[in-house]
Amino acid sequence: MKRKQVGFSLIELLIVVAIILVIAAIAIPNFLASRMAANESSAVQEARAITTAQVAYQTQYGIGYAANLGDLGGSGTLASSTNALLIDSVLASGTKSGYLFVYVPLLSDANGNFITYSLNANPQTLGSTGRRYFYSDQTAVIRYSYTAPAVATDSPL
Repeated sequence: MKRKQVGFSLIELLIVVAIILVIAAIAIPNFLASRMAANESSAVQEARAITTAQVAYQTQYGIGYAANLGDLGGSGTLASSTNALLIDSVLASGTKSGYLFVYVPLLSDANGNFITYSLNANPQTLGSTGRRYFYSDQTAVIRYSYTAPAVATDSPL
């Protein structure tokens, strides 16, 4: 007597693998695009948070804008002009959500207090962590560029 064989044939398994590969080929680019969009949205949100923190810093300490991002961040419970506790420590380090935040204080008054600044949010890996570069300054207008780090003359969001 012949026993009935149980299981899948090689052809059936190959068809299932092919279907899975087709679905993956469709889903992975969409997933990567969604991740880049989320990183860009986060970068804009963090640029706004830094701008808001700068206004709070200037109001609270009366010494102009912060000298660096680290002054806006900090740890502990006691705030000071070099440990303001206005942004989280990850953002204060200059890197968050696939973007590198470059803060530069610019003009200072007669007392050495910074009265202008620039903030760039650049993707760590263009095309992988983000497609756009962002820029903001004391005007609180966020600008963007697709080709190079954004500047004050680029299009606003």
